[in-house]
Amino acid sequence: MNRLKPIKKGVRNILLATFVAGTVDIFCAVVVYALILGKTTPLKILQSIAAGMVGKEAYEGELAMAGYGLLLHFFITLLFAIFYFLLVRLITFLKRHRTFCGIIYGIFIWLVMNLIVLPTVFPGIKPGDTDAILTGMAIVIVAVGIPMAYIVPRS
Repeated sequence: MNRLKPIKKGVRNILLATFVAGTVDIFCAVVVYALILGKTTPLKILQSIAAGMVGKEAYEGELAMAGYGLLLHFFITLLFAIFYFLLVRLITFLKRHRTFCGIIYGIFIWLVMNLIVLPTVFPGIKPGDTDAILTGMAIVIVAVGIPMAYIVPRS
């Protein structure tokens, strides 16, 4: 029974990191891009995530597609939490330097999403100008990278 305790704790930490990072990330995206910059709406943000899987039809699905986008957002966050969990088990440095590693992991996540995932799903999409890149990267660092670096390795 005691052998399962670290596994249960690891799963709990992964799920907690997913919930915290996913929630803070989508909240920041809505606040920055919809409320502060006025570039979009909360509904469109979530529909855009869904569009990665279902295409342009996501923008016609209203709340159903927004809900699907939110689920997809949390699924992607879960994958990054699992990956960080696996990294922490291999690289002890990650446990000792959480803020630094959270910043680096946030940059890594931004790079993966903006240079691999989004261009694959939406051919022709580009990261944007320097301000857009720095804004997006800052959100991912603060909302996802740093929370994961503190929550995932807790033991």
